[in-house]
Amino acid sequence: MQQAVSLLHNNQVMRGMAHIPLTDHKEAPAVILLHGFTGSKLEPHRFFLKISRELEVLGIASFRFDFLGSGESDGNFEDMTVLNELAEAETILDYVRSHPSINSEKVIVLGFSMGGLVASLLAGDHPEKIEKLILLAPAGNMAEKAKGMEKNSTYIKDVNAYDIGGNLIGKDFIAQLKSIEVWERAKYFERDVLIIHGSKDEAVSIEESKDYQEKCYQGKVTLRIVTGADHTFSSYQWEKEVIESICSFVK
Repeated sequence: MQQAVSLLHNNQVMRGMAHIPLTDHKEAPAVILLHGFTGSKLEPHRFFLKISRELEVLGIASFRFDFLGSGESDGNFEDMTVLNELAEAETILDYVRSHPSINSEKVIVLGFSMGGLVASLLAGDHPEKIEKLILLAPAGNMAEKAKGMEKNSTYIKDVNAYDIGGNLIGKDFIAQLKSIEVWERAKYFERDVLIIHGSKDEAVSIEESKDYQEKCYQGKVTLRIVTGADHTFSSYQWEKEVIESICSFVK
């Protein structure tokens, strides 16, 4: 059963979708899906929706929200930062764990692209609340990308932000990226991790997934490389391979 849900964070509304399987079991496992930079709860080619539907067939619930400033949620994109999204993800995690239809001990977090960075920090900060972690093309080294944003974008003084393809990126977002110790924070999650990355991803280097594997999750991680795939796994076969890997991992 799919239904619209909303959640209050700092007096602003995050809007999302909950997929709750109709089963005889009172409490279902759940997956939280965290979207990427400039993304939404749907993601390209309705990728997140398709994942949620397949999980529901397996009797697994899922929750996918737009971060504040993205999609249909309140807020402005120029106010978005990684740590703001992390705080929003904490609110989502607590909501899902307290949901009457969900088994609080079986909550999995999935993050795509920059959502993967947020997911890795969330799991590292709250390892006792998360059963498993899934990272799709995770952007671990955003600090390097921030330098390029500053160099190659137009700064608009009136809003204290950079114009990147029509999206306003606040100065705080860029400054903060340079100070986050991703590997140090992420390594405290010591349960099972699945990382999936396309071999021809030009947006986030596959080396970033290998960094997660080597610097954070040695011995407890499976790295799956989808041959030929781009950043968003934008073909039927690539998408199918990713969804099958996710379903196999969570069940």
